[in-house]
Amino acid sequence: MYKIEFTLSGDVCVAIDANSGENLLELARKANVAIDAPCSGNGSCGKCRVRLVQGQVDSAPSRHISEEEYADGWRLACCSTVSGDAVIEVPDIASAYRSRMKVADLDSPEEIAIFEGLRTQMLAAGIDFSSDLTFLPLTLSAPTLDDTMPDNERLLRAVEEATGCPYEKIILPYAALRDLSLVLRESSWNVKCVISRDGDRIQIRDVLPADSDAPIAGFALDLGTTSLAGLLVDLKSGKILAKASGGNGQIRYGADVINRIIESEKPGGRKRLQDAVVQESILPLFTSMLHSAGIEARSVYRMVLAGNTTMNHLLLGLHSDPVRMEPFIPSFFHADYLYTRDIGITMNPLAELIVAPNIGSYVGGDITAGTFASMIWNKPEMSLFIDLGTNGELVFGNSEFLMSCACSAGPAFEGGDISCGMRATDGAIEACTIDKETMEPTLTVVGGGAPVGICGSGIIDIIAELFRCGIINGKGKLIREGRRVRRDEHGMGSFILSFREDTGGVKDVAINEVDIDNFIRAKGAIFSATTTMLTSLGFDPSVIERVYVAGGIGSGINMRNAVTIGMFPDIPLEYFHYIGNSSQTGAFAMLLSSEAREKVEELGRSMTYLELSNEPGYMDAFVAACFLPHTDAALFPSVDI
Repeated sequence: MYKIEFTLSGDVCVAIDANSGENLLELARKANVAIDAPCSGNGSCGKCRVRLVQGQVDSAPSRHISEEEYADGWRLACCSTVSGDAVIEVPDIASAYRSRMKVADLDSPEEIAIFEGLRTQMLAAGIDFSSDLTFLPLTLSAPTLDDTMPDNERLLRAVEEATGCPYEKIILPYAALRDLSLVLRESSWNVKCVISRDGDRIQIRDVLPADSDAPIAGFALDLGTTSLAGLLVDLKSGKILAKASGGNGQIRYGADVINRIIESEKPGGRKRLQDAVVQESILPLFTSMLHSAGIEARSVYRMVLAGNTTMNHLLLGLHSDPVRMEPFIPSFFHADYLYTRDIGITMNPLAELIVAPNIGSYVGGDITAGTFASMIWNKPEMSLFIDLGTNGELVFGNSEFLMSCACSAGPAFEGGDISCGMRATDGAIEACTIDKETMEPTLTVVGGGAPVGICGSGIIDIIAELFRCGIINGKGKLIREGRRVRRDEHGMGSFILSFREDTGGVKDVAINEVDIDNFIRAKGAIFSATTTMLTSLGFDPSVIERVYVAGGIGSGINMRNAVTIGMFPDIPLEYFHYIGNSSQTGAFAMLLSSEAREKVEELGRSMTYLELSNEPGYMDAFVAACFLPHTDAALFPSVDI
C-alpha cells in the first residue's frame, strides 16, 4: 500500500492510499480530485497533464508529453500507474471545469439585453408569464368543544369557500399535512397557503404563517454537457433573485455523451455519473444561489431543467445505453410526476421537477426549450437555429413546420481534441487577429492575463486568420515559414501563438496541423448537417432568412470568420443573430408560465427529427465540408480563396 498526495491550487492537499498498479486518473476520481479528461482516459486528448513532484509512478510514453516536459515531471494521469509513494501536482488547467468558466448566463449587460429582448418577444406572441403557483391567505376559525372538525378538513373547507373549488377537488398531500397542526396553532389560525391549479383541481403545496415573508421561488437550470447555468426566480414577480454558473462534474468521465454513457454502464457507473452532476455540480450551484438570495430551500417549489437527452438520462439515473445503440431509443421523450427529491435535490418536499421534452436520441430538452426561446415557431421567415456545444444541434423551419437534427461535432468547440485547447476559462485565447505580412498575432485572453490555452471562439479566429494570411492551405497544412512556424521530427507543423519564455508559462501556446484537422472536421459536421437537412426538404442555403446562434461558444464567435472557414452558410452577415443561452431562457419561461410549458411540449411533439446517420448523402456532404472553406468553392462566393 502506497500513499499518493494530490496538491491543488490554494495549497489544498488530498491524500489517498493506493495499491501498486492503480491508474492515477482513476485514483484521482476515487479521491474526488477533479482532473479534466475529455477523452475519458484513453490517452488521446492530453488534457489530464499532472506533474510528479516527488516519488515515482510508472508512465507510458505519450505524444502529448515532450522529452523536456517528461524530465520536468510532467505526466498524463490516464497513462500513469502507482509504483510507490508520490506527490502529484494538479495544475489549474487540468481541473478547468471547476475554475471560472465563461458561460452565457446573464453575466453581462449584452446577455441581459438579449434575454429581456426574447422575453419581450414571448409576451408579444401572447405567452402569459403569470405563475400558476400563488398565495391564498386564509383566516380559520379555531376549534372548540362544540366545533371538533379536524385540522385538515377545517383547512380544506376554508379553501373551498375562498376559491369556489369543490371540497373533493382540493388535494392536501402528506408533505403539507405533516406540520399543519403546528403551523395553524403557532399562527393563531391566520395562514397563507401556497396553491397551484391543475384544471378544475387545486393542490395545496404548503401552509405558512400569514406573516411569513418567504417567497414562492423556482429554479431554472440549463444542464449542458460541459457547463451549467442556473436562475433562482421569484415566481410571483418574475424577478431573478440569483444566478450562477459552473462546470459539469461529469466532464472527468468524458467530454462527449458517448464516453459518459459507456462509463455509466460500468459497475456503479450510473450512480457515479448521477452524483457527479447532482452532488458535485447542481447542489453547490443551488446552495450558492440560496445564500445569495437569502432564502431557504423549502421556499423553492419548482425546478425546470433543460438538457440534452443523455444529460437527462444520466441526471435521473436511468439506463442510457439504448440512446447510443441502434435504433437509438431513449427511456422517455416526455416525463411526468417527477420531483426534485427523486434525484436528491432538497427543496420544498413537493417541489416538482419539470424536464423539457426530448425529441430524439441526440436532440433533447435544451433544444425544445431553446427553439421556444428563439421564437422561430412564431415567425414566417425561414430560420436556422444552431446550438453550438459539445454536440451540434440544429432546427430549421418557420411557423408552418420545424425539423431538427444533431451532428457529432466532437469536443473541439469546447477545446477538446486540440493540443492547447481548453474551455472558456481564465487564460483562454478567445479572439485573434494575425498580421498578413509579419505573421504576428494579436490575442484577446479571457480574464486578461497571459494565455495558457485556446477556447472554441479563439480557434475559429485563429484558423480563419491563418487561412486569410495564406499561412495554411485549404487542407489546413502550414505552407509559410517564419519564426512562429515550427516542425517536429515527423514534419508536423505548428503555429506558435504565445512563446512560453514571453509569458513564463509551462509551454508554448500553439495550434498544430492535427488540431486544425480536428477542428475542420468539427466545423464540417455543422455545415454538412445544415446542408443535409435542407436537402432532405428540397431546399438549399439560399432560402435561409435568419440564423440564430446559441450556446456558450456563440457569444464570442466572429460570424465572418465562421463563414470564412466554412462552418456557417455564406449568406449575408446581417442574417446572423446571437441569442445567448437560449436553453436557459426557455427554462426560465417554462418556470414562470404554464403556457410556455405547454408550447414547449407542443414543439417536442410536433418537431420532425432527422437521424443523419440514416441519410445516404450525409457522409458525402461531411467529407466535402472537411476543407477550408469547402471543396465546392462556389458555395462560399464571399470568401477570398
